[in-house]
Amino acid sequence: MDLPSSMDLTGRVALVTGAGSAEGIGFATATALGELGAHVIITSTTDRIQDRVAELESAGISATGVIARLEEASLVDRFASELDRLDLRPDILVNNAGMVMVGDDDGMASGDITMGADEWQRGLAMNLTSAFLVTRLCIPAMRERGWGRVVNVASTSGAVQALRGDVAYSAAKAGLLGLTRALAVDEATHGITANAVAPGWIATASQLETEAIEGTLVPMGRSGTSAEVGSAISWLCTPGASYVTGQLVVIDGGNSVAEEHRR
Repeated sequence: MDLPSSMDLTGRVALVTGAGSAEGIGFATATALGELGAHVIITSTTDRIQDRVAELESAGISATGVIARLEEASLVDRFASELDRLDLRPDILVNNAGMVMVGDDDGMASGDITMGADEWQRGLAMNLTSAFLVTRLCIPAMRERGWGRVVNVASTSGAVQALRGDVAYSAAKAGLLGLTRALAVDEATHGITANAVAPGWIATASQLETEAIEGTLVPMGRSGTSAEVGSAISWLCTPGASYVTGQLVVIDGGNSVAEEHRR
């Protein structure tokens, strides 16, 4: 069955960063975008990205995998050169990379206001600066085409609520919302929309046991799935979402609107 024109992404090129995990939001989003007809570029910091490409291709999705770190300008310049070599110019961008990178021995930057300045800067680089740098890379081609979609994967932490002892992550994710809204205003005349999603407790491979317990306390009684987040992101990238921009879509099973969490 043919896709309705409001959902059809045939001929579009979508870049999804941070898609190395088979259970993660990035890979689920890439799958959803590919099912709508887009050629999907996915990135990860390790060669496991090629396993994800193989899975997408086995499902009939056209995909390219690139190993890249994206938290510094020089690293994104290197990534840009690879896209040029591949002759790929994304007109859809999903900034999903963040939290912690596989192979990074330092782990996730976390702590309260007494955390070190270096850790603070590392948290901002991974979760906010990377999105700025990759968006800056992709916007010129979108402007040339007069069409583009940017979706930033924020979090309920920072943009809606806050976790204990996590000031850098919360600040970075709140900053993503500010970046999203500024982009929406600046790029609207170029036919480019910019939106953000705020996932709550999502059952990915990196979900901690304590987070899974929190997921049972939301109104829906469970953590969400990566596919549920990917579905929302993919819709924001479609032609039918052309008048939606500067918005934050909260995907948390009603957790942020519930006053009482215990049944």
